[in-house]
Amino acid sequence: MNGYSDRINHAFAFAAKHHDREVRKGTRLPYLTHPANVAIILTRYGQDEETVLSGILLNVVQDYTRDGWTREEIADRLEEKFGADVLDTTIAIATRKFDDDGYEMDRDEQRADYLARLARSGQRSRWLAAADHVHNGASIIADLGRTVDPDSVWGRFAAGRVGTERWYRAVYERLVEIGFSGPILDELKAVSSEISNFGN
Repeated sequence: MNGYSDRINHAFAFAAKHHDREVRKGTRLPYLTHPANVAIILTRYGQDEETVLSGILLNVVQDYTRDGWTREEIADRLEEKFGADVLDTTIAIATRKFDDDGYEMDRDEQRADYLARLARSGQRSRWLAAADHVHNGASIIADLGRTVDPDSVWGRFAAGRVGTERWYRAVYERLVEIGFSGPILDELKAVSSEISNFGN
């Protein structure tokens, strides 16, 4: 894929409107820098347009699911614009606040739910999960490299340093366990290892 189309342009406009005035946690960077980088990573690995669109829209869908929106409600907002494949790819791995029965989950339950759904997801969703974590992890490493106070970076995360290290390792290991073999795995493994070893 060549990395540009009218659909991709439309997805960026939609995400920009949704994330208006949001910034990346602990920074002044516009939130849109994250979906833009996820899209770049997916394009770099030659993924198709549906997967790249999913990378741009993942956090939009994730915000909806965390607010308790149903698939039908999200579809009313997105499916006609971007298609069922994009919707299914993002919903499959969007972090949820509520389980299938409508009960609110704590952070550990949300993470267990994510890993369970990742195992049931399709190939596009697995690529999306990997790219999302590659960029988020690389951002953590970059921020750690720019600060004299690592605790100011780790303090952004409810799980702290140890929980964050475990999470990146868990996502990598789950992708390996379920047979995902995309070349991005090497990059995710390197990011996970660097997070664990930073400062040691």
